[in-house]
Amino acid sequence: MACLRRWALIMVGLARCGGPAEPPTGQSASCNVSAPGTTNCGSSVENCCISPAVTGGDYFRTYPYSGSAVTANGDPARVSSLRLDKYLVTVGRFRQFIAASVAGFIPPPGSGKHTHLNGGRGLADTAGGYESGWLAEDTSELATTAADWQARLSCDPAFATWTDTAGSNETLPINCINWYEAYAFCIWDGGFLPSEAEFELAAAGGGEQREYPWGSTDPGTESVYAITDCYYPNGPAGQGMQGACAGVANIAAVGTAAMGAGKWGQLDLAGDITEWMLDYNAPYVTPCTDCVFLTDFSYKVQRGGSWATDPQDLFASARGGSGDEPMDRAVVDGARCARSP
Repeated sequence: MACLRRWALIMVGLARCGGPAEPPTGQSASCNVSAPGTTNCGSSVENCCISPAVTGGDYFRTYPYSGSAVTANGDPARVSSLRLDKYLVTVGRFRQFIAASVAGFIPPPGSGKHTHLNGGRGLADTAGGYESGWLAEDTSELATTAADWQARLSCDPAFATWTDTAGSNETLPINCINWYEAYAFCIWDGGFLPSEAEFELAAAGGGEQREYPWGSTDPGTESVYAITDCYYPNGPAGQGMQGACAGVANIAAVGTAAMGAGKWGQLDLAGDITEWMLDYNAPYVTPCTDCVFLTDFSYKVQRGGSWATDPQDLFASARGGSGDEPMDRAVVDGARCARSP
């Protein structure tokens, strides 16, 4: 008997007719199951997959407040509208992905493109052509068993947010994931990894060129704007990086810094967990119209700073990823997905 594609199977990213399938366009597979870390995020205790629209436009990628001696605007970019998830990927959401992965989900070759752009071809690669999407050879970088996933996600037992069984960490941001795993998660979840230009558009408030995603207020030490420098949860008593990084307790549930929302409502665009971007970390190429840098430049871009980084990494224009290759993982590495408008 021919099998039917049932919604319950889509929830775990599978279709048993002919193999795994991606969730329907616009759906978030990780939040189609009501569980801790999927439907209880932020102060409003809301769906963790909410993905507010970000209005496209022109802005400068380099401008004052970049953490360096920048005094003038430069590196213009034009970015089309998109949706960017309000919250970082949580442990609870990643748990749903692992279940799908162990059950057989593999990103189809070519998936993960920004198909709403350039007639389905996606972002324009600054080296020529368009984004390739997931490559067949990327699949070898993914775990296939629960035991392998558990080993990978325990990159530092003191600071890893993953637990082998669901517990009190489900609303914490997943960490210890590498670039391939972040990319595969977003594909399975019905979206894609944002380009660096797209992320900065949201963090900078577009043409507002904000100092921080929330504006110009100093982040302070009370963790109300951003979770950073190991001030969470003890505030100034923690004395920042002066020996206060004690363990996973320094990492906050997503959306904890509720006053740090960006122009379009995204939280933790600065702080808590550094986010993998689609691009390799190379000097900016201009002009940039819905651009991405995909030529192998060794290191992938990471944005946003983390619970353990210096406050200067919170600037909306600050760049990271000067030393992390796609297969690297660390307790400050996580992700956020983007989606078609």
